[in-house]
Amino acid sequence: MKPYLVAFQFLTIIPLPFKVNCEARDLGRSTAVFPLVGLTIGALLAGLNWLITPWLARPLADALLVTALAAVTGALHLDGLADVCDGIAARGGRERFLEVMKDSRVGAVGVVGIVLDLLLKWQALLAVPASIKMQALLFFPALARCAQVLAMTGARHARKEGLGAVFIQGTGNARLIAALALTLAAAFVLPPLTGLSAYVAVILLTVALRCYFQRRLDGLTGDVLGCISELAEIAALVVISIRFS
Repeated sequence: MKPYLVAFQFLTIIPLPFKVNCEARDLGRSTAVFPLVGLTIGALLAGLNWLITPWLARPLADALLVTALAAVTGALHLDGLADVCDGIAARGGRERFLEVMKDSRVGAVGVVGIVLDLLLKWQALLAVPASIKMQALLFFPALARCAQVLAMTGARHARKEGLGAVFIQGTGNARLIAALALTLAAAFVLPPLTGLSAYVAVILLTVALRCYFQRRLDGLTGDVLGCISELAEIAALVVISIRFS
């Protein structure tokens, strides 16, 4: 239970009615249940969808769902996406990239990245057939958090300090297998071809992004993991929106 509570505290801003003491090794252990926290977030989105769908037009309801996702997570991963976009735009070497990502200010390219991310996520969710929308809402946050575990397992950490380094050091193959297995089981809330296609697509995307950032930065950071999570959410929704039959 403790790994789930630690992961829940880190991945959401929803307050718990009690304090959870957390040491550095607990953060690594919690990665095994990242997808379970994603399912929790998905359940909240599905519940909100059930409440507002009878009253609102689909585009407005979906925009509110995307907003709710950003709010529940404290826009944690959006911040990482913006920092990575600014780092890429700096067009420098590794040290310049890391320096720009560490800057607390968000540049113009970072803002563009956030806007495009939210726009794509909204449109992809809007394209998901109504018949499987509830299942999609439940599944795609879990798949994106599984992508984080896949990216960080066995990776080098580009910085010695920071939460990203703690997670990367603390995870391992057993936790990755648990996360992958849990997410694979969750994929079957969707029609099998749809769920498995999204699962495979996000895994391939994550492996490609991890290889790119490992080469570019000689390791990963917390911002990079947040960026990968955001792109995984978009990719999952895009694949789920495809009509396979």
